[in-house]
Amino acid sequence: MTQQLPTNRLSALEVLAAALGCVLALSLVRRWINDKSRRSAFPLPPGPSTLWTSPGGRLPFTFAQLTEMYGPVFAFKKGARVVCVVGRYQAAVDIMQKHGADLADRPRSIAAGELLSGGKRTLLVGAGDRLRKLRKALHSHLTPSVAIQYRPMQAKLAMNVVLDILRDPEHHVEHARRYAASVVMTMTYGKTEPTLYTDPEVQEMVVHATRLGSVIPLDYHIVDRFPILKNVPFVTSTLRQWHKEELGLFSSLVDGARVRAKEGAPPCFATYLLENQQQLELSEDEIAYLAGSMFGAGSDTSATAIAFMVMAAATHPKAQAEVQAQLDSVVGRDRVPTFDDESLLPLVTAFYLEAYRWRPVSYGGFAHRATSDIRWGEYVIPTGAMVIGNHWSIARDPDVFPDPEQFRPSRWLDESGKLKGDMTSFNFGFGRRVCVGQHVANSSLFINTTLILWAFNISDDPAKPIDTMGFTDTANVRVKPFKAVFSPRVPRVQELVESCID
Repeated sequence: MTQQLPTNRLSALEVLAAALGCVLALSLVRRWINDKSRRSAFPLPPGPSTLWTSPGGRLPFTFAQLTEMYGPVFAFKKGARVVCVVGRYQAAVDIMQKHGADLADRPRSIAAGELLSGGKRTLLVGAGDRLRKLRKALHSHLTPSVAIQYRPMQAKLAMNVVLDILRDPEHHVEHARRYAASVVMTMTYGKTEPTLYTDPEVQEMVVHATRLGSVIPLDYHIVDRFPILKNVPFVTSTLRQWHKEELGLFSSLVDGARVRAKEGAPPCFATYLLENQQQLELSEDEIAYLAGSMFGAGSDTSATAIAFMVMAAATHPKAQAEVQAQLDSVVGRDRVPTFDDESLLPLVTAFYLEAYRWRPVSYGGFAHRATSDIRWGEYVIPTGAMVIGNHWSIARDPDVFPDPEQFRPSRWLDESGKLKGDMTSFNFGFGRRVCVGQHVANSSLFINTTLILWAFNISDDPAKPIDTMGFTDTANVRVKPFKAVFSPRVPRVQELVESCID
């Protein structure tokens, strides 16, 4: 005989379910009323009613087309989420910069942020105490005054790039990657021996950076679309294993820095974190990720920017010649240029700033999350909205950058030939999430641009024309290998450079 629940027990469950349903319904109605009343006077920016996005397909280009259709800021719904895309320069200033405090947060990232990174990767950490703590630690070694201390090391490594190109011009992109990897490994872990891009540790770093790039697009992984699956083992086992492997590598690199410090090696970022761990209130895993994330944030990005600079020179000989004329006037061809020449070489800085604009490294930008309503003209960006500053379309704002598809370094200079003080490159992000490593990165671009354009005339090979759109469709893009012809323009260039390195 089937046993039944007592009638009074069943009624209690029904009453409880009904009560919970009423509470939920009341909450939804109240939220709808509040949202409607709050937003009735200030609607969302115009845009398509819905836009289902997916990885691949050059989404920043789609956003640029929608900017042309709907204006500087457009919005759309992605499921229950509001997405607002900023696609023009002044709108980026008004929204992304002036409301930096309201956009310091990130949308929740389960796959890349919580599972792969253990909630400790600064790029993906949401606004709050942990973010402030991590960025404070990063600032200690990346402020302008500290960044200057890295310049002798950067200059020496950049001179090695010149020698590498002389020896093997075919693999100039790999030489840029070696340079960038060496800078980061020296700064972060105090590795004084030469770093090759083929070194096992560097290759492991590249593997982990690639894994991150594969899951960082929001909603790419199923667990971001259905958070309830976060605790289902077979859904997340790969991400958890990747996190274990990544944390193991990052921790071993910190241990190596600890050993080198005991042997008398110069201090580095990792040893600073270890020595100040208690004061900075950092866990062992936070130290590992703070140091380890430096590679993903600073290595491939700088290498890509250097490669784009070479690409721009090869495909725009007139702009290259203008920089070289200034180099000849200031430096000449009897000595190697240095950072001391920087103030007299505004065209060099203008050249790499234009390369930033022409081919942004983070060409689609990283998503922010609004923590309060943001008024923009007659529209509102509501609390909780995902806000994306689309670097590709911002850098092509015709009101700020006339003829935006033209590579024109002079647009960064005033009538007297000095750098404009009222124009900003958003290459490193926006507001309170701007990349703290920008000063080191700019130094890398200045010294590499200076040395390479001083040492070589760079040209396109008609037999193998350069695809100027040849880069990956990833959060931080990577340049695909391309052929460039390097012709030495300085007599005794090898001798001069080697004498500065010895």
